Amino acid sequence: MKISGVLFALVISAGAAAPAYAQTTDTRPVIVTTGEGIVKRAPDRAWVTIGAETRARTAEEAQQTNATAMAAVIDKIKAASISADAIQTSGVTLQPEFDYPNGKQALRGYVARNSVQVRVDALDKAGAIISAAVGTGATNVSGVRFDLKDRDKAERDALTLAVRDARTRADAAATGAGLQVAGVIKIEEQREPTAMPMMRMAAVGGGRGGGMAVDTPIEAGEIEIRAHVTLTVGIK
Repeated sequence: MKISGVLFALVISAGAAAPAYAQTTDTRPVIVTTGEGIVKRAPDRAWVTIGAETRARTAEEAQQTNATAMAAVIDKIKAASISADAIQTSGVTLQPEFDYPNGKQALRGYVARNSVQVRVDALDKAGAIISAAVGTGATNVSGVRFDLKDRDKAERDALTLAVRDARTRADAAATGAGLQVAGVIKIEEQREPTAMPMMRMAAVGGGRGGGMAVDTPIEAGEIEIRAHVTLTVGIK
């Protein structure tokens, strides 16, 4: 019988004794509950993907122009105290583009794209890094993804809360049935894919325009770390 997320199972042995060679069955009455733990933390790390897109009549020119632009972007990112191991290429493409005058395919030129994923361990620098990259030649900022440097600690805290929640439910179910929890038999963690909050950003106009630079505002907010468990306890 399923009651408010709590499964109460009472197993009663019956019949003649099993032969000596047969495997015995655990006939203890049990309660099975589920628990959830949620930990909220302010993120202290971010990933941002920054790219440059260039077009030219020939493939070589498009690639060379793009390489020059992206090299300048990466140099600017490194100048913002971002180490080389925090910058990883996430995509490189070179493709032809066509026009279709009178329904006939005609080569217009080539487009080259290059993007890097940058790990930012000081969130107060994220906006300045984006603005500096765009001002140097970046044309695309695809998103900002937030996380925790010590995510394992937050996950353990959430797991502890989930087990406590499941145990509280088990105690409540046992009390409601006039019984007591005799001990924990099994705890199973329900692992889920990690989902990190992401702030989407559209393509931006690159180049080295004049005027006063304004840092891109970045608001990290909070992220939630969740854990789920299934708890099986014996009752008496």
